[in-house]
Amino acid sequence: MSDARKRLMSGQDIGASAQAEDDARAVSPDASLEDEIYGANLRPHTFDEYVGQAQIVDNLRIAIDAARRRGDVLEHVLFSGPPGLGKTTLAGLIARELGGALRATSGPTLEKPKDLVGILTALDAGDVLFIDEIHRLGTVVEEYLYPAMEDFQIDFVVDAGAYAKTLKLPLKRFTLIGATTRAGMLSAPLRDRFGLVHHLDYYEPADLERIIERSARVLGIAIEPAGATTIAARSRGTPRIANRLLRRVRDFAEVRAGGVITADVADEALAREGVDRLGLDRLDRAYLATIADQYAGGPVGINAIAATLTEDVETLEDVVEPYLLKAGFVQRTASGRKISRSALLHLERPIPGISATQERLL
Repeated sequence: MSDARKRLMSGQDIGASAQAEDDARAVSPDASLEDEIYGANLRPHTFDEYVGQAQIVDNLRIAIDAARRRGDVLEHVLFSGPPGLGKTTLAGLIARELGGALRATSGPTLEKPKDLVGILTALDAGDVLFIDEIHRLGTVVEEYLYPAMEDFQIDFVVDAGAYAKTLKLPLKRFTLIGATTRAGMLSAPLRDRFGLVHHLDYYEPADLERIIERSARVLGIAIEPAGATTIAARSRGTPRIANRLLRRVRDFAEVRAGGVITADVADEALAREGVDRLGLDRLDRAYLATIADQYAGGPVGINAIAATLTEDVETLEDVVEPYLLKAGFVQRTASGRKISRSALLHLERPIPGISATQERLL
């Protein structure tokens, strides 16, 4: 059997169990139950403790200070960006700085207007309402949100036809913070009602190292600087992933390495998790290997890749591709996905038009 055939079969085997494996992917940016349990302890409690997104944090502090000086509530805030970058954490810090309570919910749970009305009427002056996945609000619910954001009131229409009347229910002044991983899916009227709009980007390795070192102190685990560097390099620019990998390495270090995380300990622990030196896991490599081996590097349509991996298209687009695109391993073209030269080098695949001797020099 050829090497390419073996690689392809390996990719197909991974793809067949991808759905079951994705729930436990160490590099998944989505929050797991484990993340929720540990998250409260590992999250910073003040802006001074918050690492990364320096420009956004600075702008937020200015806006909060200005609102305090005016004796007014903070303008409504919209955070967009990939999951796991700290949108929920920032919402909590804003509420703490403002001295109000944080009421958190999500777009999918607000199915009917009464669900939203119940939350809005329970808010006190200066409270913060955080709506995660705000792009998934239903149209009817969203329309009830417009007057609440603009005029701090809810408009009820009673009766119909010539007897229709609009009743206005006043609300206490509050700040709405919305979070979305798909800013393009927000309607223009909703987006325009946010006074502060910030996009969170992936973190630099140096910031992730600081986050890992702080989390290690909170968890009570000894870690060497080189160990933090090793974990940060595999964290895909995402604090949530960095903290998750730290916990996996901590378990290994406590059982096999005397409780100290060194570079070698981190490397071995993450290799056992299937996470390579660039933060790619088995599903990522299967995706890239499919394009490289079965489709000659592309271009190939996402539906064809999904069919080969027996995975659904949405999972590939939302879970697998974002980091591969940012890392420059995949290109989206009008005719489909193409694998990059850097990805071929990482997979140790031949590069078209380059000899084996030249490859070794790259």
